[in-house]
Amino acid sequence: MSFLHRHPGLRLAGLLSAPLLWLGVAYLGALAVLLVSAFWSVNTFTGDLVQEFTLRNFRTLLAEEVYRNVTLRSLGVAVAVTVICAVLAVPMAFYMAKVAAPRHRHWLVIAILTPLWASYLVKAYAWRVLLANGGPLDSLFGGPGYGLFATIVVLSYLWLPYMILPVYAGLERLPDSMLEASGDLGARPGRTFRAVVLPILVPSVFAGSIFTFSLSLGDYITVQIVGGKTQLIGNLVYANIGAAGNLPFAAAIATIPVLVMVIYLVAVRRSGALEEL
Repeated sequence: MSFLHRHPGLRLAGLLSAPLLWLGVAYLGALAVLLVSAFWSVNTFTGDLVQEFTLRNFRTLLAEEVYRNVTLRSLGVAVAVTVICAVLAVPMAFYMAKVAAPRHRHWLVIAILTPLWASYLVKAYAWRVLLANGGPLDSLFGGPGYGLFATIVVLSYLWLPYMILPVYAGLERLPDSMLEASGDLGARPGRTFRAVVLPILVPSVFAGSIFTFSLSLGDYITVQIVGGKTQLIGNLVYANIGAAGNLPFAAAIATIPVLVMVIYLVAVRRSGALEEL
C-alpha cells in the first residue's frame, strides 16, 4: 500500500485498468468486429459466411437508390427530432434555471427525469395507442396515425430530457449577476441574450444534440411500433440480421450512422459541446 501511495500514477492506472479493459474489449472490440465483418459476404447458395475481403456490400449501398433514400430519410428524422427537442428544451431549461424559485428547481429536474425511469417500450406503445385510428388523438384532433410524422413525434418525446438537462446545466452556471450587469449597462433583452446567454446556450444545445441526434439516427424500435411502412437505417440493419440472415450487409449498413456520428462529433467539437457533457 505504501508503494502505491508513493506512486500515484500506478495507483490511478490500477483503478482505471478494469473499466478501460472493459471499454476496449466490449465496446471498441465489438465495433472493430462490426467494421471488419462489413467487408465479408454471404454465400447466396449455402448461406455460409465468407470471410474474404470484398467491397460488394458498400458498392450495393452506394449503387441502390433505396439505401440512399433510407439514409437521407434517417438523417432528416434525426435532424427534425433534434430541432424539435432544442425548440422545446431551451425555454423549459431557461425557466428551470433562471425563473423558477431555487427550492422548486430540484423538483423540476426530478419531473424531467421521471419519464426516463419508465420502460422505453411502455412509452412507445402508449404513443401507439394515442396515435391509433380511433384513439384519443384521432377522436379529438383527427390524429396523424402511424408513419414518418408519428415517428418524429414519439422520438422527440423520448429524447427531450436528454436535451433539457445539458441546456439546464449550462444555463445554471450562468451567474445572475451577468444578466443584471448587462441590464444595468443599458443592454436591451435581445442584446443581453446575444452577448451573454447565447455563448453559454449554443455549446449546451450542441451537447444535447449529440444525444438526440445519435439516438434518433440509430433507433428502430419506435419505427417498428409507430412508423407504419417507414424505413430507417435501424430497420434495415434489423431486417438483414433477422429474416435475411445477411450479417455482413447489416454490418455495412450499421457503419453509416457510425461514420455520420464521427463526422458530427468532429464538427461540434469546435463549439465546446464536448466539455458540456
